[in-house]
Amino acid sequence: MAKLEGKVAIVTGASKGIGAGIAKALASEGAAVVVNYASSREGAEKVVGEIIKQGGRAVAVQGDVAREADVDRLFQATQTAFGRLDILVNNAGVYQFASIEDVTEAHFHKHFDLNVLGLLLTTKAAVRRSVRRAGASSTSGRA
Repeated sequence: MAKLEGKVAIVTGASKGIGAGIAKALASEGAAVVVNYASSREGAEKVVGEIIKQGGRAVAVQGDVAREADVDRLFQATQTAFGRLDILVNNAGVYQFASIEDVTEAHFHKHFDLNVLGLLLTTKAAVRRSVRRAGASSTSGRA
């Protein structure tokens, strides 16, 4: 039996590069994988196809992790496809080199929204769901 048999994972930014590699590695260990992508449906479908070809289970789900509505849809699609979530890999990220003179508000927000807010929104969604699954209250009384 594979180490992750019966587990379900979301990998954000998994349509190429490191994220695609992580998704395939998780699948090779038995996890069902949700391959998240923002814009490269073709890349995400290729990763899903490779996982399925190797006998794994995977689905591609579009969503910008810097948008809470997209994150909610991503987690709902995971629930619908596989019934649970056990693993979240926050891989989505961006970095565009620019001299300080060329940094604009839009440039800053593109980086901050994906690299920081996206990580917070996906982690919050995962914690919210794991707390429900464990049967614990979502408010612990701690600050």
